[in-house]
Amino acid sequence: MRLLVVEDDPGMAALLVRSLKHEGYAVDAVRTGEDALWSVQENDYDGVVLDAMIPPPNGFEVCRRMRAEGRWAPVLMLTARDRVPDRVRGLDAGADDYMTKPFALAELFARVRALTRRDPLERPVALRVGDLVLDPVAHVVRRGDIGIALSPKEFALLHELMRRPGEVLTRTHLIEHVWDFAYDGGSNVVDVYVRYLRDKVDRPFGRDTIRTVRGAGYRLDPDV
Repeated sequence: MRLLVVEDDPGMAALLVRSLKHEGYAVDAVRTGEDALWSVQENDYDGVVLDAMIPPPNGFEVCRRMRAEGRWAPVLMLTARDRVPDRVRGLDAGADDYMTKPFALAELFARVRALTRRDPLERPVALRVGDLVLDPVAHVVRRGDIGIALSPKEFALLHELMRRPGEVLTRTHLIEHVWDFAYDGGSNVVDVYVRYLRDKVDRPFGRDTIRTVRGAGYRLDPDV
């Protein structure tokens, strides 16, 4: 199996390359985001070990561009930052897994093995309801050929509605799946964000696909 290591620290890069080769992998190594993008365009890798903080474009942007260009090699992102927003940012960019430095090599090997067992050509399926399309990896929404800019929470809400077209989803269900189980605000937050969505994905296009089911919740109508 062939891996790409993207790491700008010479000592860390040498350690990763030497250790992964010892595990039986063929390993290429580059130091910058620009070289990483060129490498994944020119080669079919079974996995990418990608440091987040590399010379531009950084690891988050490299991962995002890979997914946007249809490169689906599994990505294990490495970073010295252990903050939740950084982990979320990496996963939202399309990374498959995330490790913080310092880490044990044994754990790195285990995570690489888990990622490379996946089909490298497997691509998460874009959701389609009529002419409304949501790509969960590229983080793109469009109505026909027109792109629609959504906030992260609007995107998550639309994603949940599009996963279950035609089904009535209660406010409680939407809060649990789009916010979280610990959310203690009022359920009217769902109504507010549904209104935001309608103003972006329905009304500008003369549509009425996000329906209110009185006393029950909301439904994305696949027939409109």
